[in-house]
Amino acid sequence: MMTTQLVAMAVFLPLAGFLINGLAGRKLKSELLIGAIGSGTIGLSFVIALILFTGMLGTPVADRTTIVTLFPWIEAGALSTSFAYQIDQLSILMMLIVTGVGFLIHIYSIGYMHGDPSFWRFFAYLNLFIFAMLNLILADNFLLMFLGWEGVGLCSYLLIGFWYDRRFEKGSTGDAAKKAFIVNRIGDVGFLIAMFLIFTTFGSLDFVSVFPQAAAFPVGHEVMTWITLALFLGATGKSAQIPLFVWLPDAMAGPTPVSALIHAATMVTAGVYMVARCSILFALAPTTMMIVAVIGAATALMAATVGLVQNDIKKVLAYSTVSQLGYMFLALGVGAFAAGLFHVMTHAFFKALLFLGAGSVIHAMHEEQDIQKMGGLKSALPVTGRTFLIGAIAIAGIPPLSGFFSKDEILWKTFSGGYWPLWIIGFVGAGLTAFYMFRLYALTFEGTKRWEGEKHPHESPLTMTIPLIVLAVLSVVGGLIGIPESLGGGNTIEHFLAPVFGPAELAMRLHATHGGIEYLLMISSVLMAAAGITLAWKWYRTASNQPVRFAERFAGLYRVLLNKWFVDEMYETAVIRPTVRGSEKLLWKGIDVHVIDWTVNRLGTFAQWVSRTVRVVQTGVTQNYAFVFVAGVLLIIGWILSA
Repeated sequence: MMTTQLVAMAVFLPLAGFLINGLAGRKLKSELLIGAIGSGTIGLSFVIALILFTGMLGTPVADRTTIVTLFPWIEAGALSTSFAYQIDQLSILMMLIVTGVGFLIHIYSIGYMHGDPSFWRFFAYLNLFIFAMLNLILADNFLLMFLGWEGVGLCSYLLIGFWYDRRFEKGSTGDAAKKAFIVNRIGDVGFLIAMFLIFTTFGSLDFVSVFPQAAAFPVGHEVMTWITLALFLGATGKSAQIPLFVWLPDAMAGPTPVSALIHAATMVTAGVYMVARCSILFALAPTTMMIVAVIGAATALMAATVGLVQNDIKKVLAYSTVSQLGYMFLALGVGAFAAGLFHVMTHAFFKALLFLGAGSVIHAMHEEQDIQKMGGLKSALPVTGRTFLIGAIAIAGIPPLSGFFSKDEILWKTFSGGYWPLWIIGFVGAGLTAFYMFRLYALTFEGTKRWEGEKHPHESPLTMTIPLIVLAVLSVVGGLIGIPESLGGGNTIEHFLAPVFGPAELAMRLHATHGGIEYLLMISSVLMAAAGITLAWKWYRTASNQPVRFAERFAGLYRVLLNKWFVDEMYETAVIRPTVRGSEKLLWKGIDVHVIDWTVNRLGTFAQWVSRTVRVVQTGVTQNYAFVFVAGVLLIIGWILSA
């Protein structure tokens, strides 16, 4: 009973914050009170998550899964599902990440959004997002997961387009919000199809019913392949993988805390979580697993190359997010489910730190986001500069920071699983990551100032810097729970998640391997990252006001990368223009004008003709009406007699 109450409180506290700020926020007037309500509800949810986590640690491993049923939900024919949550090692880990990082971002937003006329609306949307995300990760069935899945999509639309009256390089923030919403709906079609197939195959949408039944299927069964392919289509939309990644960079048009919360720590990892939750289904579909791994590796490399040349501070981080998500799917595709979730956790720490650091820079530079117009900011923003550097080192994969352990685990599992071509892609991507992150750091914080006008950057308030410091600490120590056995650790997080992924690993016949080559690969990845850092430092850390540019050495490649491999242009040419033109010529001018309008107009013309014809008998002369009446009566009598 206590667990039920705690779980219900953790989930519905953010909803209460949404209702209070959403309904009464305009009248509250006080930003501090609005921020306290919005942040406090998430903070309490985090405390409850900690209580549940510590309680789980004191429970035998076999008893750590708990189903919390709040109420019966849908009873329709063979479909019977409840509004229920599944508390296990995977869901509690995600719950800690979502509420913990979410709480820090809420605190940060109090300072960042200060003075915004819709301050109350912003916190209402943030709370609603956390509520939807908690339903997604705690759901014990596919239907409730899909409810949370669609909920975070709606909140993403609301938050990306929060400043709906502003414009950016590709149009209005409203356009960016619509792009995110539409692209995600494409992926969601796959999720829906998967649910139909799952219900048809297993007669249920509950995890506790579906997954044990699935374990009895042979590896490579056709229905498993189709189910997992449809699920992965949904994941590519939500987690911004090829070919549905194009929405995430444009989503940077929203406020920076939105980028940190939705597009670094929570929403974009929903696809990773969903695949991990369905690990047994994917383990039985080796074709899908290979597709997941290849798509993940290709996305990681493609996005990293684009990040090399971007000049918008948030765009660099956006493509970095796409790239890191690619690493997570690479891990899932090779069966390293725990390693993928480990990277979800460490990525939440250092990427939230980097986005919030970027927000601090933008705040200090009066909304300037072009790193070519920055430089020398480390003296004016000492806390932001140091914490941003920690985040850059962490994502670059330099030991002993968190990013090293999670990324190295992914690369090792990829190589030891025999996927060495994918390992090469991941290895190269690691070097590119280090290069573009230290290019970003050097152009922003090193050298001399390159901005124009009367700008006097200064450090952000404590509400913004304290979350930076906390996230920096987590970026340093967060990887310690995943130290591999080869380095004397126990890989605590892998053992913690083992009961969840055990059936999938058994189906794939995976087994741990260690050896001297692991050390060699580990050293190689660190040297690759160090090479990327050194090259970026040499090219961009300069006293000159005009830093060395990538374009000066690789002009043609620079143009391709600056235009993001022309993917948006290809979509414009292959999808958007044909759709618009087809809609105009076929649907509008063809069907609407020449079929529907023609039919309606002809019906109107026919009605007019009938009216004109019938109107002839309306003479207004009483004798004529009497004559017609009598004639009609005689005709009827004659017809009756003749019958």
